[in-house]
Amino acid sequence: MGIEIERKFRVKGEGWRAAAHAVVPMAQGYLNDAASIASGAQNASVRVRIEGDVAFLNIKSRETGPRRQEFEVPLPVEDAQALLKLCVGGLVEKRRHLVHHGAHVWEVDEFLGDNAGLVVAEIELDAVDEVFERPDWLAREVTDEVRYFNLALAAHPFSRWDAAERG
Repeated sequence: MGIEIERKFRVKGEGWRAAAHAVVPMAQGYLNDAASIASGAQNASVRVRIEGDVAFLNIKSRETGPRRQEFEVPLPVEDAQALLKLCVGGLVEKRRHLVHHGAHVWEVDEFLGDNAGLVVAEIELDAVDEVFERPDWLAREVTDEVRYFNLALAAHPFSRWDAAERG
């Protein structure tokens, strides 16, 4: 069983751009919807993602906080393209910028399409209480805020957030 320990933050400014050493275009969708997860009818999200020239089927357990079960299986890109057409909600498109900072590689996601304007940074850790160096372009932590989950962004994109949600 795979375990993911990940923390997510809003990003301020553009300082991260110059530090990015790679950029990967991504498109992803979900075979189940946010409502089924929120209601408890389903206990995991099922995602299809194309990352550049590779693709994956991903299953994540329904848990808040930085730790959750995660399973990922490679797919042929053609199969992933077909599965994206079966997804519910909108397509989540983004450019993932990889940024070395301290002992970690940060994934800075610059969202496109209906989520344009949203930029978040994620860090994967080996332990929930692992100490890490915070870059100066990090803003507040949003790890536990469901609206920042990609599954939620597919159903209720950033372009439809009101001022309170964007705060």
